[in-house]
Amino acid sequence: MPDAAVLSIRNVSKTFGARRALDKVSLAVSKGEMIALIGPSGSGKSTLLRSISALQTIDSGEGRIEAFGGPVQENGRIARDVRKTRTRIGMIFQQFNLVGRLSLFSNVALGSLGRIDAVRGLFGLWPVETKQAAMAALARMGVADYAAQRANTLSGGQQQRGAIARALVQKAKIILADEPVASLDPVSARRVMESLRELNKQDGLTVVVTLHQVDYALRYCDRVVALKSGKIVYDGPSSGLKREQLIDIYGPEFEDVFWEGAPQ
Repeated sequence: MPDAAVLSIRNVSKTFGARRALDKVSLAVSKGEMIALIGPSGSGKSTLLRSISALQTIDSGEGRIEAFGGPVQENGRIARDVRKTRTRIGMIFQQFNLVGRLSLFSNVALGSLGRIDAVRGLFGLWPVETKQAAMAALARMGVADYAAQRANTLSGGQQQRGAIARALVQKAKIILADEPVASLDPVSARRVMESLRELNKQDGLTVVVTLHQVDYALRYCDRVVALKSGKIVYDGPSSGLKREQLIDIYGPEFEDVFWEGAPQ
């Protein structure tokens, strides 16, 4: 694993029945990068993200995933001490993954569970440090005014910014975001992407985000990794990805993956 790398994926494959979702994928992510994973439906981008976070196992064999220099999984098995690694990785989901009946504040405070007594968290007995961190994170995401409101009464954009705030309370060093703007309107989507970009640039957080909206990938991410049929077909600067390459990657989907107009 390179000295500057915080994530290392080596020869990773994943099959579902007869379909190979990932086909010997290798990828190194350096500290402080913001990377977009793009590709047509079924290309393997979400499978790769879920494998990095150990939400699913990879195929047995030579495949290996490391984070912060330690194993996440290899040979089809999750590492025994993966929980410790997971505390440093924040996961943002398309459907927000908040507990709807809890307040936004409580959802954000849950990010501290890896560091405080679980029983205290279960009963909402948050330490002062957690309370302060939760409110600071909510304020930074622009949703502090909704702290006491039930999560399921908030808009999608507000919930997603709450999910990002939870990752801040978690003190995550890597944020993995799986289609974080797919369920949002364009205005809310831009605000979420701007929030992730700010955390990357100002706080030095490493961000890996899967996106269906290619124009957002090109606008907000310096590096783009494109997958097609489970293989990486492009890995380089967003400025180097041309229209002809995108047409080859997406085929008939090409016109549908730009919210604000395809590149000429």
